[in-house]
Order: sequence, then C-alpha cells, then structure tokens
Amino acid sequence: MRRRRFLAGGLGAAACLAGCGTQRHVPGANGGRPYTIVAGGARWRPVTRAFVAAVREAGFPVAGPGQAVRLTVTGLPALAAAELNDGLTLAETATPLARLAGEVEVVLVPADSRFRTFADFGAHLLAHTGRTPLAGGPLGEPDHLLFGLIAKGVGADIRQVDYTGYQSSAEAATALFAGRAEAVVGTLADWRPHIDQERVRVLAVSCAKRFPGLDAPSLLESGVRVDFANWCAVVGPAAMQDEARASAVGMCEEVTGSAAWRRACRTGGWAPIPLAGEEFVQWLASEVRRTKAVMRDLGLLGAR
Repeated sequence: MRRRRFLAGGLGAAACLAGCGTQRHVPGANGGRPYTIVAGGARWRPVTRAFVAAVREAGFPVAGPGQAVRLTVTGLPALAAAELNDGLTLAETATPLARLAGEVEVVLVPADSRFRTFADFGAHLLAHTGRTPLAGGPLGEPDHLLFGLIAKGVGADIRQVDYTGYQSSAEAATALFAGRAEAVVGTLADWRPHIDQERVRVLAVSCAKRFPGLDAPSLLESGVRVDFANWCAVVGPAAMQDEARASAVGMCEEVTGSAAWRRACRTGGWAPIPLAGEEFVQWLASEVRRTKAVMRDLGLLGAR
C-alpha cells in the first residue's frame, strides 16, 4: 500500500514569468533599451543578483522598470508548480531564452547508516520500496522528483515510494538524524555543512560526472540513467518580438559564456549549464515531458 506524507505546504502558483532571446548581441539591436532582470521568486534572488552583475560586467545596460525589456529568472520548481496547479507551461506563458545554471543534488544517509554505498541503498529501495522512508523538500519539488527518478532507475515501483516533504533542509536533517528517514535528497549547497562535519555520507551526486572535491559517484556511474539538476533559466514576455528575442538570446549567450559568469557560479555553488535559443527551447520541451511523467508516476498528476 502506498504511503506518502507531506509536512509542508505545497508549491504556490507558478512564478510570474517574463523575458530573454539566439544570435550574438549586435550593438543597438535592442533599440538602445536596457534590460530589467527580476527573480521569479525568492529562491532565485541569489542567482538573479549574480546574473545581473555578470550582465553589467559584459557591458549590457541594466535598469529598473520602465522602458526596459523585462527578463525573469525562473526554473524547475516553477515548471513543476504549473503542472501541480494544472497551469500552462513556461513555453506557453513566456518566451524561453536561455538556461543559466543548476544546483547539484546529493543523495545522503547518516554517517552511521547501514547503507555504505549507493548500490546498498538502491538494492534495499528496490526490495522494500514502501518501507524505505525518504525525505527532502516539499511534495512535487525537485528533491521529490529526483527520488522518483531514482526509484524508477533502480527498477522499483515508483508508486510505492514513501516520501516526506519538508519546508527546509534543516527540517529534513532533523528527520534524518532522528531516524524518521533512511535517506534524503537535497542540494549540495544546503547539505555542505553536514558533509564537511562528516555527519552524513554522500551516496551519489545527481550530475552526469563526479563533482569536484566530493568523494561520491554520479548516479550515472552508479547505474541509474539520471542526469538531474535543479536548474534555472531566463525567460521573456510571451509576446516577445523576434528582434527583441534574438537580441536578448545573444546577450544571454555572451554572458553565460563569460569568465564572470563561471566565477559567479563557483562562488554561488552552482554548476554553469548554459544553453540558449532554439536548443534551449527543445531541451525545455523534453524537460517538461520528463517532469510530467515522473509526477504522474508519483501520483501527483492524473493521466492526461
């Protein structure tokens, strides 16, 4: 019998969305108008501040609201929220422009856990899916989605996953150390203090390759065909004109390819994963399909 617990409020309505563009920037192509770049929610404020600084360093004008072209930084949680609330996708409510960065997620157990390796954990999850309590962020958010993909990847019945969602990593840590969860998923940045203090063991990282400075295999290396990041991106208004879109995409390409952006990502603890224009649009469509599929498997969405 499936057992799912959720100890925090679900995602609210998807964040308000607005704009970015696939050619290199041409001076004056934006009609001389500056950009105003805003975060689609509190979770994206740090990366938005870093992106704005990199945009300015690259020589592009940034201003407040007014005659500026409005661009919004948003990401995977907003996409998932739209699905939970039966809303429209990013491609339907905004103009997708460029992917910026992703937060690496980690699969963790207490330092004294019986699971010494990801293989140990995966075998147990497969054999006892409904009796392996898992924890992470709120229901339907990236942590939950990743556990669903992991369960599917090891061959477990994803519908039986026993997952508890918490509002913060601190609450998830309390549950883990109290024995109310056998494993958790969260961002490397959030869990770094516990990792450094050796209170937890990292069984795997969600990115395609091992993360520098972390002694843990990737999920792919562990036999689970999942490459996952809690990504963020820049979007523009839904009715963005072609010329404005092209100019904004060019700006995004230039900035995300810069040393300033790579430096900002290292400081923020993000993995730079730049992708712009039509390639980003195509990737986003595949990410929407993957997100919908895992949410259906987890019982969060009806068949549609």
